[in-house]
Amino acid sequence: MTVRRKLFVFAAASVAAALLSGLPAGPALAHGAPGNPLSRSAACGPEAPRTNGSAACRAAVAAGTVVEQWDNVRVAGVDGRDREKIPDGRLCSGGVAKFRGLDLARADWPATKLKAGAEFTFTYRTTIPHEGIFRWYVTRDGYDPTRPLAWSDLGERPFLSATDPPQTDGAYRMRGRLPSGLAGRHVIFAIWQNTSTPDTYYSCSDVIFEAGSGPTSAAARPGGAVSASARPGTAASTGASPATVTGMGSPADPPGAGAGTAAAATTTDGGGALWFGLAGFLLAAGVLVPVVLRRRSRRTARRVSRAPAWPS
Repeated sequence: MTVRRKLFVFAAASVAAALLSGLPAGPALAHGAPGNPLSRSAACGPEAPRTNGSAACRAAVAAGTVVEQWDNVRVAGVDGRDREKIPDGRLCSGGVAKFRGLDLARADWPATKLKAGAEFTFTYRTTIPHEGIFRWYVTRDGYDPTRPLAWSDLGERPFLSATDPPQTDGAYRMRGRLPSGLAGRHVIFAIWQNTSTPDTYYSCSDVIFEAGSGPTSAAARPGGAVSASARPGTAASTGASPATVTGMGSPADPPGAGAGTAAAATTTDGGGALWFGLAGFLLAAGVLVPVVLRRRSRRTARRVSRAPAWPS
């Protein structure tokens, strides 16, 4: 094989590797967690500096929670048999050992303040979007946050369901009405059952229901409830319509965070891999092309030296 052909083959292989490395790895083709109301995994994740330093999040990490994978609380092969497959006391972790800290029964998880019975735009941040069914449950009246969450604490039916809701700015958005007649601290439990993969995602969002009507805006404080003042540029405004809500849907965005920004540890959109492959190609070209030119120059010089001299 000539040097020119070797250069071409290497370049083609570099581009092909970059394109292939940009594809998400199986079997999980979707990731996500609720951004509003803020889920425990997202509140303790690296993108939530206002809440991940809370006592509850520190305890979750100490108990064994991989907070860098806040969007990956998933179980394969459940196929709608959630109450059969996920044991009591392990609902928030989906029964996955590396997220067991999310199941800690305590009353100081970062919580979002809500108005019982009010309309609300639920946002579910997705780092890898996929088709699926969302089911939202809430704990019954009299729920005790200091006891492990059990299926009996939740209603038999979800208060909100959505199939393939619209996705904008990196989050699915579902408009619905919050349950009425609740007060104090509760848990909103979300199930996202993928329809094109075998995966089901589980999450717990701690909330505090207040008296009155109309939803509040949200900007989180570590270790406590969510305050009623939203920062510009975040998706904290829960009273906005799905078309006007921006950002990731989490009230714990760091200042200046853009819409749909994803954690580097979990993003698999392939953009970085593609640029890496192209950079490798350009580097290889920069090294090999001069080699080809030097060899061609040497061959030309040898042919000239062997050629007969022109008559004087």
